[in-house]
Amino acid sequence: MKVVRTIGELETAPGTGLVPTMGALHEGHRALFRAARAENDRVVASLFVNPAQFDQQVDLEAYPRDEARDLELAEAEGVDVVFAPDVLYPEGFATWVEPEETGAEGSARPGHFRGVATICLKLFNIVRPERVYFGQKDAQQVAVIRRMVRDLNVPVEVRVVPTVRDPDGLALSSRNRRLSPEERERALGLPRALEAAAGSPDPVAAARASLNGLDPDYVEVLDLGDGTVLAAAVRVGQTRLIDNILLEGEIR
Repeated sequence: MKVVRTIGELETAPGTGLVPTMGALHEGHRALFRAARAENDRVVASLFVNPAQFDQQVDLEAYPRDEARDLELAEAEGVDVVFAPDVLYPEGFATWVEPEETGAEGSARPGHFRGVATICLKLFNIVRPERVYFGQKDAQQVAVIRRMVRDLNVPVEVRVVPTVRDPDGLALSSRNRRLSPEERERALGLPRALEAAAGSPDPVAAARASLNGLDPDYVEVLDLGDGTVLAAAVRVGQTRLIDNILLEGEIR
């Protein structure tokens, strides 16, 4: 596996699949790498903590970082190239992608999807992949990226991999490591509420009623084009968690 630190060192090639990440890799990222490995001749993973998508400086500073472990995991899953730049915004950077439709997640985190869309477009232009891989857990991110790719005629296929969960049902997230044992038990109320609401005539109301004291930033039904999900975000202590379940269709 090759580790590349600058854009100039990165070679483009046909048949490339890209997995954008901010590190702190876990089993959910393994699933993305495996999906990319199965469908492409070459797999590139980016490793860059994108400051533009954090709405709070304290959240950026608290984001877990362990590059040595991340590189070991990526190599074990057959990643060919890890693109791990120190800087992706040159001095004087002033050109941003501004998505207009970002759903409840965008309303809860002003500016977040501007950072996400901008960094993803930069990565697509740098790596030139044929396919790019995201997890279903970040459903609103998937919707934003798919719309950007459509609206700006970006020649890449957006692929979605099902959410990976711990045995107790909690969706894997780099943020989970911040939860105390008590907070983790409380956090299970999120996936349980979403599951309980599946099949309800009003899944939003049903999920809200089943959150067992968790205060949601939002609960919404989100159309991803090939599937519809029930999505929610809650705060458990100082940790913000998102999750969703499939209501209709098949996301891929």
